[in-house]
Amino acid sequence: MLTRNIASSERRAMASRLAVTTLQATCLLACVTIAAEPPPSAMLGFSAAHASDERAIEQRFDSALDASDQRAWVQRMASAPNQVGTAHDKANAEFMLEQFRSWGWDAQIETFSILYPTPKLVALQLVAPTHFTAKLHEPAVPGDRSSANTATGLPPYNVYGADGDITGELVYVNFGMPDDYKALARRGISVQGKIVIARYRGGWRGLKVKLAYEHGAIGCLIYSDPHDDGYFMGDTYPRGGWRPPDGVQRGSVADITLYSGDPLTPGVAATADAKRLSIADAPAIMKIPALPISYADAQPLLAAIAGPVAPTGWRGALPITYHIGPGPAKVHLHVESDWSQKPIYDVIARIRGSELPDEWIVRGNHHDGWVFGAWDPLSGNATMLSEAKAIGTLLKSGWRPRRTLIYCSWDAEEPGLIGSTEWAEMHAQELQRHAVLYVNSDSNVRGFLEAGGSHSLERLLNEVTAGVHDPETDGSVQARLRAKLRVDGFGSANDEAKKLAEAAASSADLPIGALGSGSDFTPFLQHLGIATLSIEYGGEDDDDGIYHSDYDTFEHYVRFGDPTFAYGVVESQTVGHVVLRTADADVLPMQFTDVADVFDGYLKELHKLADDKRVHAERLGALLAAHAFELSGDPTRPVGPPAQESDVPYLDFAPLDNAITRLKRSAKAYDDAYARAAGTGLLLNDAQRVQLDQLLQGLEQTLMTEDGLPGRPWFRHLLYAPGMLTGYGVKTMPTVREAIEEGRWDQASQFIPITAHAIDAYCQRLDAATALIH
Repeated sequence: MLTRNIASSERRAMASRLAVTTLQATCLLACVTIAAEPPPSAMLGFSAAHASDERAIEQRFDSALDASDQRAWVQRMASAPNQVGTAHDKANAEFMLEQFRSWGWDAQIETFSILYPTPKLVALQLVAPTHFTAKLHEPAVPGDRSSANTATGLPPYNVYGADGDITGELVYVNFGMPDDYKALARRGISVQGKIVIARYRGGWRGLKVKLAYEHGAIGCLIYSDPHDDGYFMGDTYPRGGWRPPDGVQRGSVADITLYSGDPLTPGVAATADAKRLSIADAPAIMKIPALPISYADAQPLLAAIAGPVAPTGWRGALPITYHIGPGPAKVHLHVESDWSQKPIYDVIARIRGSELPDEWIVRGNHHDGWVFGAWDPLSGNATMLSEAKAIGTLLKSGWRPRRTLIYCSWDAEEPGLIGSTEWAEMHAQELQRHAVLYVNSDSNVRGFLEAGGSHSLERLLNEVTAGVHDPETDGSVQARLRAKLRVDGFGSANDEAKKLAEAAASSADLPIGALGSGSDFTPFLQHLGIATLSIEYGGEDDDDGIYHSDYDTFEHYVRFGDPTFAYGVVESQTVGHVVLRTADADVLPMQFTDVADVFDGYLKELHKLADDKRVHAERLGALLAAHAFELSGDPTRPVGPPAQESDVPYLDFAPLDNAITRLKRSAKAYDDAYARAAGTGLLLNDAQRVQLDQLLQGLEQTLMTEDGLPGRPWFRHLLYAPGMLTGYGVKTMPTVREAIEEGRWDQASQFIPITAHAIDAYCQRLDAATALIH
């Protein structure tokens, strides 16, 4: 599921749903989008007359939304374990197929065959200096009938970790991220030949396993510390919503920084006759066994570790002293899996457009869970079904969208965004020709708007959210979020929060967040270059503690997620209005001044990143030359100095500086031309409108590179990508940014002009659209 905000993004790579850098935090913190409320007559993409008609359609759409529908759908679909390969997962797909057809949609199920290993045996024992056998089981909790209905469920495990029967000393590696291994190296501690134990958060789980392997470990345990989502945060389930002692976070550890989808068929659809890699040759599959465990199972293991006391920032909330090791704790880990292929079921429903059938709006949410999945993903899936039913009501009244609508309920998102990726790869050429928008959601709960995506869609979403009523206040969801940002930036808040608060108090648009990975938008935006939005609500729930566990049940959701499903209706309104406006607009509702401002912010950040890295290297060099680390250190607790950093050259950013300057001109010219044309009723003939839509539809694709990003050609977007060392967290202008961060200066110099060329191509197409309007 997509990460919801910075505070809870550790649920997903810790986003989707966003490991942000300083300037991104300034512009994109919490992945929010808000704007000043537009004049009542304004509606991007519509003439004044058509705008009035559209508002009437949206009112009829809203009146057909019913919270009781969403409640019933979540309860039904979460009534049994719902992971890939279960009979209930297939039954849910068939149920949705029937619903779509009853509402007037042309619907079908598209099936793919994917590698989906499931555990045959998982075991973990502490064998020295004492003995302990891990439970590796989540018992039922009082008051939650679903939690006892796990006969068809799977035990806690990490899909796409390797099999193994190993014994080794334990080393505690904190979050198991790159800086943690640097800290170990300074203490002279190696994980070579050891089994590491890392806590969740701080980074995506797959990177914990990958980095452990790259540092020589033979196995990886990942546990949920109560400091992060257990009793330190609040009362545990069932008294409160947070993770109980035996709760375990399942999850995929496939290397989705390389590609998403079926690990054996990168770049092609996983049909029955597709050419497949061998399991041994699949780069996304981990090379060592990995296992998630509860904090109840982790505590005896951590307590048995000796060696140096862990640094302050490494300590969780268990009632023990955290040590690093290695040993004397030694564990035996055994993982054995069934590495067979299993079918998955994507439910695809269409309504053909009445006037522009070759322009597609694609809407998606997944339906598979790790166990029951009431919150993740069925809460979001229910909002999508609610939209589809309301659109069906409009159909029966005689309305029909101008453009084609395609609603998709994806299977196998949890193991690696597989259902959406395989469908996108199967239909890649059609989608790149016809898709004008992809709208994603994942889970949904009480709280505040959270959105990210293509910045050409900011104004559209701003206009929509100004008209959606917040059920807990008297204002719009946009006004409530604006108030929250102002409060968050008050007093002793950090600089980023203060800047957001200042922007929230103004009348300007605030940009939506950039998207990394972690949910089904990934293949559409970063592989195919389709303009994308990801929208959901959250922040007032207590669901993080039961993420990917047996306790993500209907009973938990109706207590701690969205008890009245009021925010489910709000999500349906928000996404539904985006879909309807895009479907019926006279011309595609895009605006570009915000794009230029955001891209300019990314470039300023690159300048600052290089300068800061240069200053840091110089200061570190001076400290090393003066032996300051040795002189200031405690000789009874030896910690060596950091490694010397290479000199930072001065990079020639001129190509990007010039491209952004041109983008500012081109964006303003289009937005001004559009505003003038809209004032006179968008007086374009049908052929001109089709041509304009074609120019706008292909804009996002100009930001792609055919060769793909270095080392991972499946990802092709030059402005947005998940970070190689963040997992789901976004990196903007990734080829240049990551090269600077990792000191790959030749790569940075190579991709500055390549990225600039892509922005120039974007400008050229935008200039053609402006000329057409004139």
